[in-house]
Amino acid sequence: MRMTVLASGSKGNSTVISSATTRVLVDAGLSCKELLRRMALVGEDPSLLNAILITHEHIDHVAGLAVLARRLRIPVFFTEPTHRAWVRMVTPRTTMTYAKWLNHLQQEKEARAAQTAAVEASAAAQAEAIASISAAAAAACEGLRSDDPNPTLELPVDPDEEACDAAAPAKEKANPAALPAVEYFHAGTNFTIGDLDITPFTIPHDAADPCGFVFHSRTESIRMAIATDLGYMPPNVKAALKSIDVLLLESNHDLEMLRDGPYPWSVKQRVLSRVGHLSNDATAEFLQKDYDGGATYIVLGHLSESNNAPELARLAAEQALTSHPTLLGNRVVLAQQASPLDPICL
Repeated sequence: MRMTVLASGSKGNSTVISSATTRVLVDAGLSCKELLRRMALVGEDPSLLNAILITHEHIDHVAGLAVLARRLRIPVFFTEPTHRAWVRMVTPRTTMTYAKWLNHLQQEKEARAAQTAAVEASAAAQAEAIASISAAAAAACEGLRSDDPNPTLELPVDPDEEACDAAAPAKEKANPAALPAVEYFHAGTNFTIGDLDITPFTIPHDAADPCGFVFHSRTESIRMAIATDLGYMPPNVKAALKSIDVLLLESNHDLEMLRDGPYPWSVKQRVLSRVGHLSNDATAEFLQKDYDGGATYIVLGHLSESNNAPELARLAAEQALTSHPTLLGNRVVLAQQASPLDPICL
């Protein structure tokens, strides 16, 4: 079984989980072109992907979703609230000032008047055409009674029909929310893709219905988990992260760097809230007090470029692990924003 983190951070997140016969992409937070480029760099064949799973609808997790799914023609798995929120987000919305609304009403009025005039003109043209056809038919009948052995009947051509036949239908604008197929799952209810058993669990974050995932390969008896974008570690998340072989866990910010950093106070409050992001200290506290030590690799992800430093995140995690000698075998790896990690294979 293999985990390949293509990107992790506030500018985009995406991870490939592979078993012997199944490959899924968790989130598509970069452009389609960039996701394909990064997969090529680490030897992941995008044509072998079976599905895309979405943790939540924030742009750093879905930026390339629609284009990639349509290109690869693979299903996308959401919770229903997440799918609805994503559709609302990508569907164009228009706003109109009062002046524009009045102008719009005037344009509609003029269009209706023009349509009425066109209908009247068309009716007059049809009456004239019928009269012309009747005259031609009468002349034809006279021709048939003449001595011409091969009489011909020529009727006038309706110019409106010629124009209609020549006009090509306008191409419909592509629906930005169109996907090859959509599948719904529910947090707390297992589902299966190929030989992967997948357990989604609810995470505390300011999105419609955010989830983390545990992946279990039945053929290899290996478990991998992704838990990022969570404001704190509730009991259900702690329970879900037991007996994991590879754990991608958020370590978003250093508290002092965030408080002294460039973000507006409102954004700082969001990040620090219980539906924001895990700090280095919160991650370390989980590793020290509640982590069972089962993972061969701990991948620290979603590090803030403005409010964290890789050395600080690693130091906090490693100090938490050294407090338990039995956990010294855990290898700490840092996921990056700018480039993919080498695949972690077990």
